[in-house]
Amino acid sequence: MNIRTATFVCVGIPAGHTAEEPVLATTLLAIALILVIALLAAAGAAKLARLDGASYPTALTHAAITFTATLTLAAAIATALAALR
Repeated sequence: MNIRTATFVCVGIPAGHTAEEPVLATTLLAIALILVIALLAAAGAAKLARLDGASYPTALTHAAITFTATLTLAAAIATALAALR
């Protein structure tokens, strides 16, 4: 048993697994959460546009813009956090 394996056993990672697996799971969970938040924001924007009297195409345009803006904001935050690392 080398030091790397001993470190994995101490922190609770079973033998034969790598430390990257929890990182991958966390990353996928974060991406899914961001997509759900973006979809909810888009749905809210479309609903508000319809309540304001906008047509369906206009409401869909508002939803698309909101969805894109939310994903762009998430990408900008991820880039800023990656630069700090």
